[in-house]
Amino acid sequence: MKIVNKRAKFDYQILETTEAGISLTGGEARAVRTGHINLTGSFVKIINKEAYLVNANIPVPNKRYYEPTASRKLLLHKGQILDLLTKTKQKKLTLVPVSVYTKRRLIKLELALAKSKRVFEKKEAQKKVDIQRDIDLELK
Repeated sequence: MKIVNKRAKFDYQILETTEAGISLTGGEARAVRTGHINLTGSFVKIINKEAYLVNANIPVPNKRYYEPTASRKLLLHKGQILDLLTKTKQKKLTLVPVSVYTKRRLIKLELALAKSKRVFEKKEAQKKVDIQRDIDLELK
């Protein structure tokens, strides 16, 4: 099972990726395994030398006082966190979740150091996709 954040590849230029574990409760883990997670608009923030996934929507049914967009702690080594923190500050990059997948019984999150695209870069990328689609249709 793999859930991909398509919006991240459209909005950002992805430079480097890393893998992280994610700390979830039982109901959240069940929801993620069944594919009920939305990474659109989410990002990773480092607070007090700990990484958190912010604004990821994991809806859990039949829970009364549950917040689906709560921040969730990411499981990384201290060296990895410091490395990501220095790269984001030095090069003015953003940490973006690219995908969520299962690895045996564990749930992993793929993070990317990314640079934000400008509006004209997004339009150029969309034009290239449209041209390639037209070429493929004509060749068929």
